[in-house]
Amino acid sequence: MQMLILLPPSETKRAGGSGAPLDVSALALPGLAPQRAATLDALIALSADDELAARVLKLGPTQRDQVAVNRELRTAPTMPAVDRYTGVLFDALDAASLDPTSRRWLGRHVLVHSAPLGPVGALDAIPAYRLGAGARLPGLPALTTVWADAVSTAIAGAEPSFVLDLRSEAYVALGPVAGTVPSVYVRVVSGGADGAVRALNHFNKHAKGALVRRLASDRPRIGSARGFLRWAASAGLEARAGARGEIELFA
Repeated sequence: MQMLILLPPSETKRAGGSGAPLDVSALALPGLAPQRAATLDALIALSADDELAARVLKLGPTQRDQVAVNRELRTAPTMPAVDRYTGVLFDALDAASLDPTSRRWLGRHVLVHSAPLGPVGALDAIPAYRLGAGARLPGLPALTTVWADAVSTAIAGAEPSFVLDLRSEAYVALGPVAGTVPSVYVRVVSGGADGAVRALNHFNKHAKGALVRRLASDRPRIGSARGFLRWAASAGLEARAGARGEIELFA
């Protein structure tokens, strides 16, 4: 049993890769194979129609090339998920610059929650794709219906000692952590001069990426929310218990 960290994906991704095409059977949480196959099939089928795909995926004129990317999901080259995603969170994590031991730690402890594949391991090899949590693929029910129960069951089946949930609310809806699993949801906040605590947007993502980088570097053994708070204090991070089931991380 070990701690799991759940990360959201990013809309922006690196193109290309040097890995072999997607092998669904090699991904973390293998029990999600049926949902992965159904979602991939629906997304590839949708992408046979450029105009329809652009509408469903809400692509602008300069983003139409993403339809072709989706058509090649099963044959395109891959790279580790933690290297595939870009954007504020993943730039702050900067996994490529971590030493091999820290990267292996990410592979054991971090899942990135993608819309077409569900949660995948940080080092799982995935292709580029375009699909957000709110899309509705023809031939499938809403993605929350496809994924929520299956992901909750798969995470519980992994028997983590503790789950640190850093996902956005849209991705939490695609797989809530079961109530039987010890977990905490992290909100990034700032304290104003008036003493009020406010949620952050842009710095929310940066703080989460920096947090995971620090965890991968320190590699602490954390088995509870209290243990996370103790580690955070020792690491010079400001965090405290928030609403029930939540931790507030100050940025």
